[in-house]
Amino acid sequence: MTSFIARLPGGPLTKAAAFVVALAVLGAAVWTGLVVFGPDPACGKGIEERGPEGARECTGVTDGSFVFAANLKEVSARIKAENERIEDEPHVSVAVMLPMAPAQSFEQQKTLHEVQGAYLAQYRANHDSNSKKPAIRLLLANPGRSHVHWRPVAEQLGAMSESTTDNLRAVIGFDVSTATTQAAIGYLTRERGIPVVGGPITADDSGNSPTRPDAYPGLARVVPTTTDQAKALSHFNKDIDPKHTLVVEDIRTGDNYVDALKRAFAERTLGSPRAPEQYRAPEEFHEEGTTANAFDQMVDTICTSAAKVIYFAGRPVQLRQFVNELGNRGCTEKKYTVITGSGASTLSSDKLLDWEAFRKGVTLQYAAVAHPDSWTGPDAPATGGSAAAYRTLADLATSKEVGNIGTVELTDSRTITFYDAGLTAITAIRMRDDGDPVIPTLGRISDSWLRLHGMGKVDGASGWICLDNYGNPYNKAVSVVELAPDAPGRIRFVGLAWPTGRPTPADCTASRT
Repeated sequence: MTSFIARLPGGPLTKAAAFVVALAVLGAAVWTGLVVFGPDPACGKGIEERGPEGARECTGVTDGSFVFAANLKEVSARIKAENERIEDEPHVSVAVMLPMAPAQSFEQQKTLHEVQGAYLAQYRANHDSNSKKPAIRLLLANPGRSHVHWRPVAEQLGAMSESTTDNLRAVIGFDVSTATTQAAIGYLTRERGIPVVGGPITADDSGNSPTRPDAYPGLARVVPTTTDQAKALSHFNKDIDPKHTLVVEDIRTGDNYVDALKRAFAERTLGSPRAPEQYRAPEEFHEEGTTANAFDQMVDTICTSAAKVIYFAGRPVQLRQFVNELGNRGCTEKKYTVITGSGASTLSSDKLLDWEAFRKGVTLQYAAVAHPDSWTGPDAPATGGSAAAYRTLADLATSKEVGNIGTVELTDSRTITFYDAGLTAITAIRMRDDGDPVIPTLGRISDSWLRLHGMGKVDGASGWICLDNYGNPYNKAVSVVELAPDAPGRIRFVGLAWPTGRPTPADCTASRT
């Protein structure tokens, strides 16, 4: 531009004035472009960079074209390819809503497994279902770390549910029970009417119930609630004497999963001689904080108690810190079993976990929502699930036809859970009578939850999914597992447990009471 100004006739003042005018015109053009077309996206189509300086991240919805994190590169490419393959067929969209780029490595692994599970459900629906319609287009929706940007992303999904191009018909996901995820689910279901299938959201008040039947209209869940997990563990460990129990609990408020664990464990430890040992985790519970110091001091107090079984009501980072400190206790002559909920499923991939603790008289047992050995062993029950359903997923996960999606890990339950969530959503989407349109309405899908029991149950890889009238799985199987002391990273299956104390009957329908 300066060379152009130099060629203009006139003196320095004339040229300076021309330069100012040129800058003004250029500035106006840039401003017009920003207003009309929006900011130049720093991330990609449908994706926007959000957050404060130093913590900005790419959030929004993609069909696999944009890769939120390096470890999602392969599976994102396969999702994109599958979406392109079916784009000319009658299809609907299903979105996976999760923080796609968490900071911690074990959380990154968890997210990868969950996205892999959703893709495997999509692939099976589009390739192994006798050409049933509609085809399934899979979307990845990133609300940011801790779901902090859930609102604009949920609004984006809401617009896609009204688009005849996108035809968004369900959202699956939400792998943590917090007030934030409750708000997101509430917005999607109540305000936008979008059916939602929860992933491992287990807190009782993160779903519908007899006392709150329409808290989240159109929500279904595929995993047992925290209370059901506690009941199943209680039946499984019926010989535990409450006099030898102790609760360790987080006193933060607003964490629905932890609150549910505290209520459940308080009931299971009636008769314990000591009040719960308490600590306060950071509000961002994925952070280390100073709780390891608190556990160091707490363990000394536990050593002076009669406790042999410790019920832990807290999140995985704090659970790992507690187990590490318990492994370094002074009272090495005492042995302890730590029992907790399904949130512990990420612990096996946490590099900071001291596996030596399990060789020093510490056992960690938790309620997993799935495990590969649950239905394939000689003691598997005749009802409540099937080896065939699990093997369908296991074979698919190792099939060359699905393409390279990274190493698929089934033992931590995350892949299985999201596969089952996808399977449940797709089953409802495709439930239609003769004469019904191929592309179902949102309301018709939500109404289909009422049919997913009895003969209409979903034969999930984790076990039968038989929804009650509130969208919760009735008497869903709980896999009781332990972290194996002889093999770091290995999750050992101990046995199946049931909220009612017995396997789900063949009719797979909730009882009246």
